[in-house]
Amino acid sequence: MRRGRRGTPAGEPNSALADETEGYLLAHSHRDEAEHEAEELCARMPWLTTAQAEELTAHYVRRRLDVTRHLMLGTVRRAAELRQEYESRYAELRRALLRRHAAGACAVLACAAGVGAAAGVLIR
Repeated sequence: MRRGRRGTPAGEPNSALADETEGYLLAHSHRDEAEHEAEELCARMPWLTTAQAEELTAHYVRRRLDVTRHLMLGTVRRAAELRQEYESRYAELRRALLRRHAAGACAVLACAAGVGAAAGVLIR
């Protein structure tokens, strides 16, 4: 189970609020960065009118946020796939370990029963 930064399990109210706040701040940061890049781009094109520069900035920011959203969704999707793969492998390893422990316990019991039977025969 994933734990939040403060030791709270993922999905709990405090963790959900922290995750939502972090997501908001991250999105806001990406938007500010995209606006800054668009302004730098427009500054290199002094022939643009104010309206054209604003339109170019708005278009650039929209496109950049779309690309960022697409990349983040891809990352989330891949993380979910990896989580499923690791959980499946972990369950498989746990089952194998349980089988080995059960076989070992049976062997120990069989040996103990054999030793007990042999001791009973020798004592008579």
